[in-house]
Amino acid sequence: MTTLRLAAARASSCARCSEQSGNRDWRRNCFDVRMRRAPLIAAAFALAVGLVLRAAFAFAQEGPAAPAERIDTLKRIGDTATLTVGVRESSVPFSFVDAQNQPQGYSVDLCLRIADAIKKELKLSRLDVRFLPVTSANRIEMVKRGKIDLECGSTTNTRERQKDVAFTYTTFVTGIKMLARRKSNIDDIDDLRGKTVVVTKGTASEKMLKQLNEDRMMNLDILETNDHREAFAAVENGRAVAFPMDDVLLYGLISKARKPGEFAVVGKYLSVEPYAIMLRRNEPAFERLVDRALNEMFQSGEVARIYARWFATPDLTVPMNAYLKEAFAVPNTYPAWP
Repeated sequence: MTTLRLAAARASSCARCSEQSGNRDWRRNCFDVRMRRAPLIAAAFALAVGLVLRAAFAFAQEGPAAPAERIDTLKRIGDTATLTVGVRESSVPFSFVDAQNQPQGYSVDLCLRIADAIKKELKLSRLDVRFLPVTSANRIEMVKRGKIDLECGSTTNTRERQKDVAFTYTTFVTGIKMLARRKSNIDDIDDLRGKTVVVTKGTASEKMLKQLNEDRMMNLDILETNDHREAFAAVENGRAVAFPMDDVLLYGLISKARKPGEFAVVGKYLSVEPYAIMLRRNEPAFERLVDRALNEMFQSGEVARIYARWFATPDLTVPMNAYLKEAFAVPNTYPAWP
């Protein structure tokens, strides 16, 4: 910038010299000024050349900046004999920790079968499955940054999320309803006007509720929590009147409540949510292997047995809906609408 300003001043001065070419004193003064400025211009030019040469030398020594390291999941698993799985702590019955602090659930069982398929494909004598807790808020970043290889929870496949991560074939289909106390007289979304409602941060239901609040001007006081267990507790202790979430998760929370008869899942479906396992984008070989393992479970009927283990119990009975039957018959990666 100094060199440019000096050059501009010089050009301006020379222009005035041209205008006063008939004035001997002006020409002499102009010459003197230019001579005094010459060392400054030369020094600035030398400095600029030096900086350019230094940068060129550094580039020649170091080369261009290295691109971000690309993760090859299958190679990493083969090299380390370890598969890292992200699990939720309170997404009953999909992914949760039991009294012994061990991961359990429908999605966890699916991922353990996938681990068996990976071990067989890579011809490993052993494969350690490492479980790492994730939350609704950090699960996508944990996948993107390579902290986990698979996220086995209760994550809805959406177009927005597909910009950041990839999804396997659909493994479950549910819809958003509301959990409320039976005595609260909450039966429909419009009954929430002007009341406090709790959501779990980073979920599709949080986004949906905030959009409904804005579109319908419902004047909701929205309380945010870190996980579903905290959200349920907010309804249980009266801090919120309702908790909108995927109905199957709400049934799971009620089944674990101290007084399950005090709670109900109410309202019409506010959305349809296809669940899937998350993995990193742009890893076609790994994605094909995982999808092939799922499809084998779909076609063999093993997935139906895993489903019955978690959704046909004395505590929780959720008949398989038509959407999920179709997803098992014709595997797909359809995102939620819109």
